[in-house]
Formats: sequence, C-alpha cells, structure tokens
Amino acid sequence: MKRTVLSIAVTSLFFAYSCKNSQAPKQETAQTKAVKNDITDEQLMDRVQKDALKYFWDYAEPTSMLGRERYHEDNIYPDNDKHVVTTGGSGFGLATLLVGVERGFIPRKEAVKRLTHMMDFLAKADRHKGAWPHWINGETGKTVPFGKKDNGGDLVETAFLTSGILMVREYFKNGNAEEKVLASKCDELWKGIQWNWYTKGGEKVLYWHWSPEYQWEMNFPLEGYNECLITYILAASSPTHPIDAETYYKGWTRNGKYLTDKTKYGLPLYVKHNYAEEYGGPLFWSQYSYIGLDPTGLSDKLVKNYFDLNKNQVLIDYKYCIENPKQWKGYGPNYWGLTAGYTRNKDGSTGYTAHMPINDNGVITPTAALSSFPYTPKESMNFLRFLYTEKPEFIGSAGPYDATSVNYNNWFTPRYLAIDQGTIAPMIENYRTGFLWKLFMNAPEIQQGLKKLSFQSEKYGIR
Repeated sequence: MKRTVLSIAVTSLFFAYSCKNSQAPKQETAQTKAVKNDITDEQLMDRVQKDALKYFWDYAEPTSMLGRERYHEDNIYPDNDKHVVTTGGSGFGLATLLVGVERGFIPRKEAVKRLTHMMDFLAKADRHKGAWPHWINGETGKTVPFGKKDNGGDLVETAFLTSGILMVREYFKNGNAEEKVLASKCDELWKGIQWNWYTKGGEKVLYWHWSPEYQWEMNFPLEGYNECLITYILAASSPTHPIDAETYYKGWTRNGKYLTDKTKYGLPLYVKHNYAEEYGGPLFWSQYSYIGLDPTGLSDKLVKNYFDLNKNQVLIDYKYCIENPKQWKGYGPNYWGLTAGYTRNKDGSTGYTAHMPINDNGVITPTAALSSFPYTPKESMNFLRFLYTEKPEFIGSAGPYDATSVNYNNWFTPRYLAIDQGTIAPMIENYRTGFLWKLFMNAPEIQQGLKKLSFQSEKYGIR
C-alpha cells in the first residue's frame, strides 16, 4: 500500500478499507514462545533479522519471487490479491536478501539464482517510460491498478525498487561469472528508467505518476518533506535520463520554503513535514529513503545534517508516546512507534492508516521502532526486547506482526505488509555495520549525483 501521508484525507482516500477478522487463533510454537530475558542484544537482532527475512525468502510470491504486497497468516485476502507484488516493498526485500546473504542466513548461491530470476521477471514486466507500476501481477507481470487513474508508472515505488537493484549490483559486480551476469542485469534495468520524463515536459519538479491511458491526470508533484527524497537522488544520478539540480531545489525543497525553525519537545524539526508540521510525519519518512542513502553527516545546501533531522523525528515520536496524551494502555519506553500500516478499526476489524502523533488510535506498528535502530539504538532495543520476551503473541511466522495494541487487550492482526517487514533487517544492519549504506553510497553514479545536487559527506568523500 502506498504510504505517503500528504494529508489525512489523502490517506483515507487511498487506504480506507476494512477487512473482517483479524485475530485468528494461533497455535503456540517455538517460533511464538517468549525468548528468555538473558538473550543478548546481538542474538535478539539476529533473531528479528532472520524472522523478517522469511517474508521475502519463505513467503515470496511463488512465480516472480518478488515481495507480495501482503502476506496473511489467516489466509484471508478480502481483495483477492495474494498474487500481487509491490515494487517498492520488493526493493526493500532485495536489501533484506542481501543482509541474509552477508550474515549467512541464506546460501549465497541460492540467493544469486533467485535474484537473477527476479531481475528477469522485472525486465519482462510492464514498465511505463521505464518506471514500474506500484503493483504488478506476480503471475503475469502486468500492471495491477492501484486506483482508477493510478494504472501506469509509479516513480516513487520505482525509486524504492531501484535503490535495492543498485545495491544488488554493487554487491555482486566483482563476483563470479554468474554474479557478474546478475549485476549486469541490474545495471540494464537501472539505465532504462526515464526519470526526466516524469518532469512533465521539463517542469522543475518530479511527478509521482504517469499513465498511458490517463497521462498526467493524477497530477501529484513530489514536493518535500516526506518519504520521497531518494527519488530525486536517483533521478539526479541516472547516467541515461537524469534531472538537473534546479529540479531538486525548486521542486523537492519548494525553493527552500520547506525549511522550518519549529521545535517539539525542544528538538528542532529542521523541515516542514507535509501536513504534519507540529510533530513530524509517520516514522517511515525517516526510513524508506535511507535504506541505502546514509544520512550520517550528510548535508546539502539547506539541511546541515540529515541524520539529525531523522533522529529528531524519531525522538519526537518516542517522546509523544511517553507523554501519551490520549492515555493508551501500554505506551511507554518499551512500547512505542507510530507509522503507516494495518490498524484496528473501531469495530475490531483490520484496516489501514498512517499512524503518527496527529493520527494516533492506540495501535503500535513494530517496524516503526525496529527500523529506527540507527537513530535510537537504546530505545529501539528496549522495544525489541519487550516484544520478544514479553509479548510472544505479537510474533508470527515472519517476525513481529504488522499491527499491535496492548490497549485493546493485546490485539494484533496476523498479517504482514512488505513495506513494513522490508525495512526491519536493512535498517538494523545499517545500525550494526553500515553494510547497505556502504554499498549504495559508494556506487559511482550515486557519488556523482550527490555532488551534482551539492550534497556533502565526509564519510564517503563527497564534497
């Protein structure tokens, strides 16, 4: 599901659906029993990374092998979309698979074989001026409309996918013959994306959608600040269809007008979060673009340190949950984190919403805190330990369930979304070793693209 939160109204328009059920009885197994509290932090991080990996390794869509939009343990799919894959979530899945290989959780040779299959599928799947749609039929490769007019290219989801594709290329490009072929396939896919087409004829801004049938009728310019920064980074870095720096500064930064001097809980926000200026947006805004883009000491002409920007957004969310103005049962130092995902409707059924301080209904999404490890390692570890040692009912076959609530008698939905499970292993790994950050930031085109946009990073020699 599309996660951008440009307003509560937009969120409701795109995501308001409700599905009956949710809490099917679950057999207690070794997977779901609480782990002992003497487990080390390193063992806990291994455990949750392995668990989240299963979403993309064990439960991938069986024809394409890409990440399903959703995986439901209860096998209830109200929209009959079990076979639908998500391009953005699949990009996070590629990063997750790389973590699995690097840590020895999955065999390298088997991973190369599967990744090659995935790249071959993507090469044959529908593309719209090089961009993939938001959803693809995993059995046929055809576009699955996300909405009536959203039936063409989705540049943001394409960016999330491409970030993963580039990291796969970088990881395997100096490997054996089979791995070099895989890297070459990744390179060809990357070079086929017509980023500059999505400026609608040369406007100084990128547009989210283009459809062969409806053209530009979606009319959704990418203006900051939300989760879309990586789209501009990749578009500027393209060796074949690039945008210029003016498009970034006039479009994404709104001519610099997205800066703010507002603070919350004494923490500067630095930028105006779209329609969420008081507290900042849902926490995926600090995660999606930063699976590969390393915010550590990263600056451009307007933002002095992207790490501080993201860390403050997470800490504001954390402090809001500690303050707990709505007095939800359970909120506290060990149970926090608001982001978009499945939710509990008022009637107890499962729905979807963009949780954040201005849209808080007592539901905690585990990926919010777990994917914030680089910014809040202590607070995130407290959450991880609480979840695995004290709330085993919140853990399923592919790690923590997507939506939980202590307030509503330990309610959970036995369901997962690719875009939520897909950020857990990568962001924890970036905290542990910086593995994915190093792959992405050292890609030659990314180095040049960041320099074009006047980004600086001492860590990677970008000046």
